[in-house]
Amino acid sequence: MVTRVATVAFNGIEAVPVDVQVQIAPGLSKFLMVGLPDKAVKESSERVRAALVASGLGLPPKRITVNLAPADLPKEGSHYDLPIALGLMAAIGAIPQDALDRYLVLGELGLDGRLAHVGGVLPAAIAATARGLGIICPTASGPEAAWANDDIDIVAADSLLSLANHLVGRQLQARPRPVQRLIDAGTMPDLADVRGQAVARRALEVAAAGGHNLLLVGPPGAGKSMLAARLPSILPPLEPRELLDISMIQSIAGELAGGALSDRRPFRAPHHSASMAALVGGGLKVRPGEASLAHNGVLFLDELPEFAPSVLDSLRQPLESGEMVIARANARVTYPSRFQLIAAMNPCKCGMAGTPGHTCKRGDACAADYQSRISGPFLDRIDIRIDVPAVSATDMIGSAPTAEPSSIVAQRVVMARVRQRERYEAAGAPDVLTNAAASSTLIEKLVKPDRDSQTLLLMAAERYNLSARAYHRVLKVARTLADLANAEKVARPHIAEALSYRLNFGAA
Repeated sequence: MVTRVATVAFNGIEAVPVDVQVQIAPGLSKFLMVGLPDKAVKESSERVRAALVASGLGLPPKRITVNLAPADLPKEGSHYDLPIALGLMAAIGAIPQDALDRYLVLGELGLDGRLAHVGGVLPAAIAATARGLGIICPTASGPEAAWANDDIDIVAADSLLSLANHLVGRQLQARPRPVQRLIDAGTMPDLADVRGQAVARRALEVAAAGGHNLLLVGPPGAGKSMLAARLPSILPPLEPRELLDISMIQSIAGELAGGALSDRRPFRAPHHSASMAALVGGGLKVRPGEASLAHNGVLFLDELPEFAPSVLDSLRQPLESGEMVIARANARVTYPSRFQLIAAMNPCKCGMAGTPGHTCKRGDACAADYQSRISGPFLDRIDIRIDVPAVSATDMIGSAPTAEPSSIVAQRVVMARVRQRERYEAAGAPDVLTNAAASSTLIEKLVKPDRDSQTLLLMAAERYNLSARAYHRVLKVARTLADLANAEKVARPHIAEALSYRLNFGAA
């Protein structure tokens, strides 16, 4: 007789159904695992055997075969431990066989029978809900599973023995509750700490309001990283659908601490030595990279030219499509990757090009060679480019912060986002939440500059050889400027300001 237990394999954030089939048959004592298991899955036989012994059970000296169907789908990870163990327990009569029929199971076993947290519980719980099943998982993963649905039946136990007692009706486990990690905006770095830099502050507000990509260029100590670190304090909290998307990615990556979901947008800041696999995702198990973990949030790249050019160019596709496609010989995985890119860089290798009183030893070649490490197609995808001038120590001494705090700026950003959401819902595009995410066709339909604005755009396009992408991105930034000004239509001042941001660093 074959005992069956439902579990899942992960393809990106998609939970693919897997049927764990357990058979105990006469023959020489042997534990066979089939169905394309990786090393972690093969080693589960020893973890399961030890956990059963620790729980007061023993495997019979017979031929045990575990098949993970479908057999042509690679199986990776330690979350197969628990479904295999429960399948064996049902096969030897320790628990009723029909007790597992209405559950999807995943969890890792320790040698002492304790259950350990595994990644991917949230997408697994969502898949279980779609199939009309409950879910069995470790206690540490219970709050995460509770976010999938208010009505889903969740059994979260801390050990194999307590789980068995629940299934036979001796000791019932309480249903876990969803946990949310609320971050007080008042505890975040505040824009009021920034001295001067009025133009950069304005650009940061525009970028936050429309979800635009931003490049800050200036000498060391000008405050580029300081400005970028304060962007989260003016971004609006996640919408429910955005929260679920990013939480599923974090669940796959195992980054949901305690199963708690955060209402704040992710802010990822990888070091410039990051490899391509670390940034875009990949590896043996094709895990999400920093770009996917920044989905619906911010990816901050400091010292931009110090990143390998091939690594930067690998971001060109997700900057356009909003998703990261990782193709391997045996797999093709897609992760959502609609992030807001914020980058910072020095104007040259020595960092002081253009500073009054400073002359680079290599002359103009110092800045030209350094900036050429960033390809034109990558730079074309950045909407706003701002020079951040140096602030001297003399300017800092005796001066007090007089700039607006983040709380005031955040209110304007939220109102601008509300106007954008209402506009795109009325236009039949409810999935578009920001101007930056709008398609070129949609932005042309909704942004129709007047004659003066069109003349200005035509002059700029001819003089600076603007690409079609640059043209549409100027329209998007102009629409955001109008939203911040609570203007119904895009006017010439909005176009002029958008062009000034576009042409601030390089031609187009």
